[in-house]
Amino acid sequence: MSRGQPMSGTVLIIEDDKRIANWVKVYFERAGFSAEVAHDGEAGLDLARFLNPDLIILDLMLPRLDGVDLCRILRRDSDVPIIMLTAREAHVERVIGLNSGADDYIVKPFDPEEVIARAEAVLRRVRGKTQQILSRNNITLNETTKSVTVNEESVDLSQAQIALLSTFMRHPNQVLTRDQLISLTFNHGFQGFDRAIDSQVARLRKQINRDSRQPIQTVYGAGYKFVVADE
Repeated sequence: MSRGQPMSGTVLIIEDDKRIANWVKVYFERAGFSAEVAHDGEAGLDLARFLNPDLIILDLMLPRLDGVDLCRILRRDSDVPIIMLTAREAHVERVIGLNSGADDYIVKPFDPEEVIARAEAVLRRVRGKTQQILSRNNITLNETTKSVTVNEESVDLSQAQIALLSTFMRHPNQVLTRDQLISLTFNHGFQGFDRAIDSQVARLRKQINRDSRQPIQTVYGAGYKFVVADE
């Protein structure tokens, strides 16, 4: 059966069974996704906050931080789609998972093609009804239309500057090294020395300086930080 037009995006798989996690990761990569894996709840939370994935596959039973609590934290922080994996058939476990914020669930054992199909269905539903809009301080970035406003005034940015601003806004109050900025923004496709990112940051700062708070700050010896006062 044809699967139709391939989808793409970043998937985070949080599963303590390494065999299952790697198995699911391979299938997502074959389907055209970028996939990362974490094997416990705390590592999963850290990676979710760092990667800002398009979708999370989350096991219910995890060490260090269980799936239900992790799902609640993730849902409090963002609206990322979450599909929960559970080995339990009990109706109450599925209800708890959905009530904690999961968008769907799959009971083990499962067919990996079902996981991919459900993931694509969730992503189609989410992408079809929402635009990707980021808002921090007085800056708003619409990632769907590639438009930026500062204090409700339109700002003309290059595609590289928009991508860099998106990285900063998705990682508020986090110190990002030059290597991290290059990796997260340009997927290692940025040509030039690491110091070239300094020029990109300087140009971006100049364009968004209408925000008197000057959110992009240099952390000497470390990198840069996008400061958001209310987070």
